[in-house]
Parts: sequence; C-alpha cells; structure tokens
Amino acid sequence: MSDRSIVKAIGVISGTSMDGIDVSIVDTDGDTIVRPGPGRTFSYPENLRKTLQALIAEPARAQSEPLEDLEQAVTEAHIAAIRRFMAETGISSAEVKLIGFHGQTVYHRPEVRFTRQLGLGPKVAEALGIDTVYRFRHADVASGGEGAPFVPLYHRALASNLAQPVMILNLGGVGNVTYIDGDVVIAFDTGPASALLDDFVLRRRGLSYDENGQLASSGTADATLVSAFMQNPFFDRPAPKSLDRQDFHARAKGVEALSDENGAATLAEFTIQSVVAALRHVPRAPQRWLVTGGGRRNAHFMRRLHEELGVAVDPVESVGWDGDFIEAQAFGYLAVRSTLNLPLSLPTTTGVPHPMPGGELHRAA
Repeated sequence: MSDRSIVKAIGVISGTSMDGIDVSIVDTDGDTIVRPGPGRTFSYPENLRKTLQALIAEPARAQSEPLEDLEQAVTEAHIAAIRRFMAETGISSAEVKLIGFHGQTVYHRPEVRFTRQLGLGPKVAEALGIDTVYRFRHADVASGGEGAPFVPLYHRALASNLAQPVMILNLGGVGNVTYIDGDVVIAFDTGPASALLDDFVLRRRGLSYDENGQLASSGTADATLVSAFMQNPFFDRPAPKSLDRQDFHARAKGVEALSDENGAATLAEFTIQSVVAALRHVPRAPQRWLVTGGGRRNAHFMRRLHEELGVAVDPVESVGWDGDFIEAQAFGYLAVRSTLNLPLSLPTTTGVPHPMPGGELHRAA
C-alpha cells in the first residue's frame, strides 16, 4: 500500500483515429492505487478533424510546418471538451489537482528521435485554472525510446489483482499489447489493428468502419496475401517496438484487386495474425487476453482471436474496466506519476535505456 496522497486527475487524449476527444478522471496515488471515474467522448469540430486528417496524410508537413493556428485550434477543442466533461459530470475545478493533456499525435518517428503532438499545455492550465502536464512522450523519444505504447504502467496498476500472466490487447488504429506477469511488464505495437480495415471500407463503402466485422466475416481471406504481409521484418523484431498508423498502408495495396468482402476479410486476418505473432516476444503464453479499443466491438476480430489463441479472449469490461476511457484515464495517472518523478516508461515497454520519467508540468496562474 502506497503512503502517497491520492489525488483526482483528469486525462484527455485524442487517438490516431481522431474520432473524438476522450476525457476521463481517476483517483490515484500515481503508483498502485487507481480508482477510475466517468468518461466522455466529444467530437472534434468537423472542419478541424478534416484538417488534421489531411495533415497526417502529408508527413513532411506534419513534421516541419509551424502549424500554430492548427495547434491553437486543437488546444481549444480539448479545453472545450474538458469544460463540457466537468459540467456534465458535476466535477468542479477545485476538486481536480491535475490534468494530463496528451494532445494530438500528427507525426511519430522514434527512429529519428522525433515525435509531435499538437497541443499547448500552458494554455490548458491557464484556461482551466488547473495544473497541467503535457509532452509525455518527448523525453522517452529523445533518449532513444519508441515513445509508445504509453499505457502499460497504468495497465499494470489496473491488473494487479488479476490472474497472471495476462495480456492486454488494445485494438485501435494500430494494435498494441501489454504483457503483465508480476513485476514483468512488456509492451509493444503488434501491427495494424483497425486502421487498414477502416480505411478500406471507407474507400469501398463510404463507411467509417466495418460494423461488428460483418463485411470481413462475409468474405474469404486471401491466404497468399496475408502470408506476404506477415513476411514484413517488423513481426520478428524484438520488443519493444512501435508503429505509425500509416506504416502498413503502402504494403497493403494488394487487396485493391479483391472484392469488398474478400478485401475486408484479408485485412482483418492480417490484424489477427499480427496479434498472434506477438506471442514470439513474451516469456510465457498468457492465461487470458483482455481486449480494449474499438476493435473489441468487432465480433469477427474477437471470434478469430479466440480461435487462433486458444484461451479466453474477452473485452476489458469483463473485469470491470471501461475500454472506451482506459487511455484517457492513463494520462491522468501518468500526470500524477510525472509530478512525482516516477517512470512513465520502461526499457521493456518502449526501449528506453532506463526507467524514464517524463512530461512537463505547467502550473495554473
């Protein structure tokens, strides 16, 4: 049991899919005690979302342009989301000790020690009158770490009472896992999760995602293409390792010759096999997989994972967690850790040379 004081921290993040700004709150000591509270998702203004999507599709711009107006707009959208969250949940600013503000990732290239999240922490602190931590990933990347995934230490705190080893699988745009077995925490990106499939069904059907995996489950995967995708050297690279949302898009062009159904089935199977390949990089097969991220709602993904992995594969709600807001909660938790100078990442989660504190604190005026 920690003797640190328990504080109330809001975490806020918009993921690579940019489908909304997630806000949640957690009571935590920044160590072993976590009591998650409610969460909400608020949409970006549509023009802002489209501008961000266009930017991410042009990596050279995302890396080097000043983007001052866009960064201001992203910051204001997050401030508005936090205000609405507090109003809807009845949480007053006097109760909240910290905000963990992740910002919007627009470019992530750890191999050149560079990551960019749009968002101005000082503006958030000033606007809301609450101390704010931001720039969570920068110290990790600057020291040679992958800069992602960044939720594993929160997963460890959440999973402290579960049978282990356990694997937490996040199926967002990119897939990542956290393997937890006592003090052993290993984390890495697995490959594409929903990004390739989402983009495919948007092009083919004008839909934002394959609801419940219906399109993929109605087709037949092209085994030759899946096998070719899995020849990518990424899958044999030792953990930890990370990906950008766009990393597999060029390589997945082979599905363009397939029907809608078979193309979706092939991309979905690529996701499944990339998750199975994660077992190459952990010491023991997990007793159970807990799935978070939007992919946990894809019945086709969940069925195929259970078939391939041969153990229980359940949504995180089965153990009482809220899969929609784990990442937002995590950045509230990490904000508290940051103020205590505790590590946000480990050699086994991001490849940093030693346990790495991080984040920058801005005091409210």
